[in-house]
Amino acid sequence: MHTFSLFLRSLLFTIVMIVATVVWACVCFLAAPLPYNKRFWVTSRWNVFMIWCAKTICGIRYQFKGYENLPDAPAVVLSKHQSAWETIFLLPNLTRPLVFVFKKEILYIPFFGWAMALLRMIPIDRKQGKNAFAHVVRHGKRRLADGQWIIMFPEGTRIPVGQKGKYKSGGTRLAVETQTVVVPIAHNSGECWPKNSFIKRPGLITVSIGKPISPDNHTPDSMMQEVENWIESEMRVISPHAYRGG
Repeated sequence: MHTFSLFLRSLLFTIVMIVATVVWACVCFLAAPLPYNKRFWVTSRWNVFMIWCAKTICGIRYQFKGYENLPDAPAVVLSKHQSAWETIFLLPNLTRPLVFVFKKEILYIPFFGWAMALLRMIPIDRKQGKNAFAHVVRHGKRRLADGQWIIMFPEGTRIPVGQKGKYKSGGTRLAVETQTVVVPIAHNSGECWPKNSFIKRPGLITVSIGKPISPDNHTPDSMMQEVENWIESEMRVISPHAYRGG
């Protein structure tokens, strides 16, 4: 019965998400002429609604740890990536508007991608190699100067609970290039919303925010090593059961 209940809740959540995405995309199109901060606020209400639905329908709660570490300054946010949950959650819940760096194919997703295209995100073509990073730096400098934060997932893809991907230095290269601090984030969202899983499980997600890391006296690689060390150490604090024996 418990498994069937989880299935029904997950099915209801998925239906609500699909309907809400279509409705919100239409609202976003209507909001397109508004000033950017208002447009961002309107768009991010979808995120707020979906996180509320995840809590109400699926029992996925959350708590912050270290929220006071968020700086009142330009920042590059580098987060652990386990789930779709954090991509929805982080957008409206930090203290500055976020700019995601993501593969451009996401813009082709009906309704969701179209709404994303109205925001100041940084889509990249991974086939462009070095030119793709130059694109990130060029647009990243502009976004940071406008008061937005850049967010990237250094592991590149969603990683199962208890595992670690290869940390890539694109985010810290941007931080060093722009002399911007990095804010590391660890979380255990994959315990409730596993990668590629239809079933969502009730539980408490801890979103832990580390102290800003200055690019001073750092190379991109040494800075990323500090980011990786903090995130992976913090993962063992907030999800100790997932790393036993590891």
